[in-house]
Amino acid sequence: MYAYDQYDQQMVDARVAEFRDQARRRLEGKLSEDQFKPLRLMNGLYLQLHAYMLRVAIPYGTLSGAQMHTLADIAEKYDRGYGHFTTRQNIQYNWIKLEDAADILADLAKVEMHAIQTSGNCIRNISSDHFAGAAADEVVDPRPYAELLRQWSSFHPEFSYLPRKFKIAVIASEQDRAAMRLHDIGINIVRNSDGELGAAFYVGGGMGRTPMIAPQIRDFVPLDQLVTYAEACLRVYNRYGRRDNKYKARIKILVHELGAEEYTSQVEEEFQHLLDQGVEPPFAELERIRTFFADPAFDEAAQDDIDRSDPDFALWVDRNTVAHKQDGYVSAVISLKPVGGIPGDATADQMRIMADLATRYSFDELRVMHTQNVVLPHVRKADLHAIWSALDEAGLGSPNLDTIEDIIACPGLDYCSLANARSIPVAQKIAQRFAETKKTATLGQLKLKISGCINACGHHHAGHIGILGVDRKGVENYQLSLGGSEAEDVSLAKITGPGFDEDGIVDAVETVTSVYEREREGEERFLDTYRRIGMGPFKEALYG
Repeated sequence: MYAYDQYDQQMVDARVAEFRDQARRRLEGKLSEDQFKPLRLMNGLYLQLHAYMLRVAIPYGTLSGAQMHTLADIAEKYDRGYGHFTTRQNIQYNWIKLEDAADILADLAKVEMHAIQTSGNCIRNISSDHFAGAAADEVVDPRPYAELLRQWSSFHPEFSYLPRKFKIAVIASEQDRAAMRLHDIGINIVRNSDGELGAAFYVGGGMGRTPMIAPQIRDFVPLDQLVTYAEACLRVYNRYGRRDNKYKARIKILVHELGAEEYTSQVEEEFQHLLDQGVEPPFAELERIRTFFADPAFDEAAQDDIDRSDPDFALWVDRNTVAHKQDGYVSAVISLKPVGGIPGDATADQMRIMADLATRYSFDELRVMHTQNVVLPHVRKADLHAIWSALDEAGLGSPNLDTIEDIIACPGLDYCSLANARSIPVAQKIAQRFAETKKTATLGQLKLKISGCINACGHHHAGHIGILGVDRKGVENYQLSLGGSEAEDVSLAKITGPGFDEDGIVDAVETVTSVYEREREGEERFLDTYRRIGMGPFKEALYG
């Protein structure tokens, strides 16, 4: 893991002191809410339906046991005993008091954490593959490049007030586990035909009210020019991105309206200008950062055998562990989706258990996943039963990775001031329905995602099955979409037709899965069957 140097720590400590003064002036009435709003947003503090919400940055999803313990302590001391892990690899607290906010930031700073740039029109938390450094298919660990971009983008004076929020993802494999092409900038570290490492750039993706898939604008940027090329992409956006209409302010709109070819031409011109200026950071900085991400001291004698005599344990191993690059190891996924639970929520006690398991069994490292779960990235197979036993006792042992019970859902109208409909009850009812019918196993991989408004924080556009909550004349209504994917076979889901009420959407999901069961061939996933037969049979079953 990356460790702060004196400059990182000074930067974070200075921001805590600055925000403490700002919050004090707001509480004393010396700042109006309009004056305070941009200040709190740059520190990850939102004013939601019932209270303030604080979003804590977890760069590229990587956490230590001590950091997870601190997150647990914050949940217990300042919130209502839990936190919510998000699709951006962050954590949110939903019941924060303004008078406590600076103290929380100070507690975070003690363990090299912060909430800087988790909101506002700036470069947000840099995300990455949650299996980075462990995946067998990656060409290199992408996290050093994500960390380099984090350092470059933090407090960047030119990009602190962009036309709109900006999100970057970095991966290093053909398999996309970070929704890379649905980001403002997606970067894939690749090898060219000469075996050299470089970066393929995709620009102009995003979800929200106008979902778009990012086109590739360059297939290879030398690694010592990666930051400069990213800067060129942002400079063109900052120059021409719309500031008169927030609904058309994202870079995806600029790329679409200019056209990918014209946008690329302008980026290349700006890129050459920056190279001529000689502003690329020294390559030695990347080398310094890379040293923090060396492989842990794997047990070379670790055994591959797993005792599968306990059927419940064997099911969890089959569903919730992922192949590792090191023999005798796996990555073990901790599901935050118990049947009937709130997707992504974890109690303070559960966070402590995860932290302790990471310290004991995974080289003191955890990852927050884009799927609102947590993973222990480096686990010996011999330790799996002990890990599963502890997780199962704590309510964290659900064997449901990538199944219909592994639902992504935003907080929705239960918490969010932007939402039009509730997401959480729908997710709970769907999970309960399929657990009761025992269809989860027969359906296989099926990614279901729910958003409570058009902002698409639940990534419904990218769900094999997507659900969008809307307001229809004061009544919550749920649109059903099919055929989305955030992976390397990226696609945007299409709406089936008229929406449903809360109970009706649960029935509708069961209906489309029944069509899949009837129509699938061989080992087809739901998504494969949908792509083969099209929307027609599903619409016929839904609407007659």
